Amino acid sequence: MHTEELARDPLGVAAELIAAGRADEVVAAARQMLAAQRGGVLTRVALGRALVAAGDSAEAVASLREADLLSPNTPEVVLAFGEALAAAGALPTAIAEFQRAVRLSPHDGRPHWQIAQLWLAAGEPDKAEATADTALALHGASDGAVAELRVAAARIRTASRADAGYVRHLFDQFAADYDTRMRGRLGYAAPGILRDLVGLLIDPDARFDVLDLGCGTGLSGLAFKPIAKSLVGVDLSPKMLAKARELNIYDKLIGGDVETLNLARTFDIVVAADVLVYLGDLTKLFAVARARLTPNGLWLFTTEKGDAQDFGLGKTRRYRHSEAYLRRLAETHGFDAVSLIECVTRYEAGVAVPSWAAALRLRH
Repeated sequence: MHTEELARDPLGVAAELIAAGRADEVVAAARQMLAAQRGGVLTRVALGRALVAAGDSAEAVASLREADLLSPNTPEVVLAFGEALAAAGALPTAIAEFQRAVRLSPHDGRPHWQIAQLWLAAGEPDKAEATADTALALHGASDGAVAELRVAAARIRTASRADAGYVRHLFDQFAADYDTRMRGRLGYAAPGILRDLVGLLIDPDARFDVLDLGCGTGLSGLAFKPIAKSLVGVDLSPKMLAKARELNIYDKLIGGDVETLNLARTFDIVVAADVLVYLGDLTKLFAVARARLTPNGLWLFTTEKGDAQDFGLGKTRRYRHSEAYLRRLAETHGFDAVSLIECVTRYEAGVAVPSWAAALRLRH
């Protein structure tokens, strides 16, 4: 394409070409214009959107951040910046930019629709539906698109576990200050509780092969390292694994879903601190723990306490499990419930969260 075409209507021409699968042409023309100092802020928006379409979200974020610095109160710039951040997986920052776009242009339904989709991706179906209604009223989304969102929201409410992509995004966002957040504001104590619990059941002079499921930044690894002959960690979040790697305490770190873990070896202890709260139905996880344990091995975990049913979602989008359900799963999978105690693993808004801490032993 010729740069003159893009110069006449940067946003319109870019949108047409991107829809036609010609994003690379927009990128080339926009860069040529900007290099010749012929393009304005809307050319940068066109470039950013084309970069997103071409799969280069990191470069799109950089380009649109510069556009935002040049014109911070232009709604189209802020909207495109949010789109690039969303494409890069920076959900909280993207939502903040879309909310800024709403403040700059209250009657534009597009940022509301973007926010609705991100709330859905973040596992917040109620917020997603409410925001989608606003987007629909402001003509930022079609009836069909909103109907599809409602179907997806209903699936989240009845799901047997949190979506793996949601969990990965969630912990990638929090990786940088996870330890401070968990130990400080949330009073997170699960690893220490499990370490104290296993201390009552083992020879203090012995060393064990330990598998840390949902290892995160390594808080459980730090607790169990003193009794570990070998220590292997598994987590969905690449950024959490990067933080855990910095501790230099794990013999091996594996990226993956704890429900589909495929390892050739077995362990004396399998631990999952604050992991079961993202899984409603625990059948697959119990099967994984059984498969990875040596005879008489210990399966240690925490979860939030539920009462009336097997499992259910709490207000914070974390699953709770009943004592009867946990004991039934233990029996079904060949475990003896050596210890199942009530405890407090964390605080929410200063309020203790009732929890279970379990030590199950695999029958020989």
